[in-house]
Amino acid sequence: MARSKKISVDRRGFLKGAAAGAAAGAAALVVKPEAAQAQEAIKAQEAAEVHRPATPLPGAKQTAAETTPPPHIDVWTTDRPGSDFMVDVIKTLGFEYVAANPGSAFRGIHESLINYGGNKMPELLTCCHEESSIGMAHGYFKIEGKPMMVMAHGTVGLQHASMAIYNAYADRVPVYLLLGNILDGAWRRSDVEWAHSVQDAASMVRDYTKWDDSPVSLGGFAESAVRAYKIAMTPPMEPIVIVADAVLQEEPIPDAERGRLQIPKLTLASPPAGEYGAVKEAAKMLVNADNPVIMAGRVARTPEGIQLLIELAETLQAAVIDRRFRMNFPTAHPLYGASTVGAADVLLALEVPDLWSMTHTQTPVNRMGMESRRITKSGGQVITIFAGDLYGKSNYQDFGRYDEVDLAIAADAQATLPILIEECRKLITPSARPSCSSAARNLPNRASAIASAMSSRPLGPGTPARYLPLAWPRSCGTRSRPRIGRWCPISPSSPTGRAVCGILTSPTTSSAGMALTVSAMELRPRWARRLPTGSTDVSASISSATAI
Repeated sequence: MARSKKISVDRRGFLKGAAAGAAAGAAALVVKPEAAQAQEAIKAQEAAEVHRPATPLPGAKQTAAETTPPPHIDVWTTDRPGSDFMVDVIKTLGFEYVAANPGSAFRGIHESLINYGGNKMPELLTCCHEESSIGMAHGYFKIEGKPMMVMAHGTVGLQHASMAIYNAYADRVPVYLLLGNILDGAWRRSDVEWAHSVQDAASMVRDYTKWDDSPVSLGGFAESAVRAYKIAMTPPMEPIVIVADAVLQEEPIPDAERGRLQIPKLTLASPPAGEYGAVKEAAKMLVNADNPVIMAGRVARTPEGIQLLIELAETLQAAVIDRRFRMNFPTAHPLYGASTVGAADVLLALEVPDLWSMTHTQTPVNRMGMESRRITKSGGQVITIFAGDLYGKSNYQDFGRYDEVDLAIAADAQATLPILIEECRKLITPSARPSCSSAARNLPNRASAIASAMSSRPLGPGTPARYLPLAWPRSCGTRSRPRIGRWCPISPSSPTGRAVCGILTSPTTSSAGMALTVSAMELRPRWARRLPTGSTDVSASISSATAI
């Protein structure tokens, strides 16, 4: 095959040919066909003349420079850096995961976690931003009930993480943050390390963390790391910060210290329960109240807390107002939202951070001036069980205004509930409160009677049982001592899932063991209508209601 003749073209000649080709292409849109053909021939000839030379192969010198390793590689390493001991300490705390956006200020711990610790317990989760890392730890605790570790790089990493740290603080969630920093200026190797290091690394988040420390020795790091975990997990729970100095991480452990370094044993503190005498007084006030109301803030730290609150509410037959800071109480429960603050004889506030705003009204934002008014019942009493009374901050005042209460118990609510429930049960006896205990004992009988009367009827879309969860909290004053002319539950629940409410007309006794005479009602979403029927036979009333 004939090879085309190569012609060297300088830069200007190449640009001239390119310009001519572009002009020819534009002219082809408007010239006659004969002229267009001539221009195509000229263009083809110029293209044949303009050929770029082939790229030459690399010579022996260039090949050797790219493939031959240098005679000496300067590798900075040690067989036992301080970060290895730090990882030993971290492993004793039981972290499953550590989230981090990698940075040079904690590169020693990063390397030891992977190569020395095997990337297990904790396993490294690489993130693209420190706020994401803290957010993952925040959500992890809400699900698992234990903290997750996060690593951040110097000043800039902590600045990125600060918003998420504040979110965890506001939600009272413990986050374990390990912050890298170069404290000694003599070890800062560049302007970047000077800009990313600081003398008091944790100062920018100290107002919304529970505790921080900057240990200057490996032994001090071990003690501070264990102490930080204990403090973070003691209610009220909040984030903590441990500053890990880069020099401690990367320098080898001195031979004299290797045999003396120890890791303290972690012993978590039991959540503080209320003082027995105060809890006993609170139980007396609640049992003697005509209409006790429970307000739940951050009560349930674990699923057990939910069950304890249900048990207390059902023991007292007290309505529950849930602030929804936690999953405290099931919304489908008959006692959920069944009363108001203004109707309470005794208000029990459990871990409510801003109680004043719930017991007062204020001038709305679309009005000038500021006035407030207390909305609690005249002569009503207020009891608080609040771990926030044990510890607080001054700058970030999310505790609200000071509220006057009758009994304040500085303790963790979930830890106090078992004692409070037991004391309430001691006071609720047949001789002391026969009506209360009778109503509580008859609840299972009511459920059985309703189930027996309705077992043959299908559960249609418009039946009372389907609308009961929506209507009950707003239309029924569920109390352990039903009153004449008041809505009351006939069957809070039954094996068939059917339930009915009624209006108490007079005490009576029926063959089904019911101690109530009721007027049946039809329940509809968000309201209830009494049926024009009254009967001393509960089963007949229920049948009338379900026949609609």
